Amino acid sequence: MTVAIFKESLTGNEPPPDTSIYLKALWYDAKSNWDKAHTLIQDLPDANAAWIHAYLHRKEGDHFNADYWYRRAGKSRPALSLAEEWEAMVVSFL
Repeated sequence: MTVAIFKESLTGNEPPPDTSIYLKALWYDAKSNWDKAHTLIQDLPDANAAWIHAYLHRKEGDHFNADYWYRRAGKSRPALSLAEEWEAMVVSFL
């Protein structure tokens, strides 16, 4: 799958079949379903989930919580726009 195909899938009602949990969370986030995206990754113990978790809290404006999750992911809050970070994550998880 490519980023373009993933973005095209946003016109549908469900994420593409065989999509990883990480991409599903980003898919639901892009569909303005923050709660579903958060629910999918909040209990996963790995760095990828922590990165998405950080991004979601950054998006909601909770920078203190976001910074905690960025540290858990081994990252710092980026100087990117939210859209740029979202796309970087999609690329990383494809």
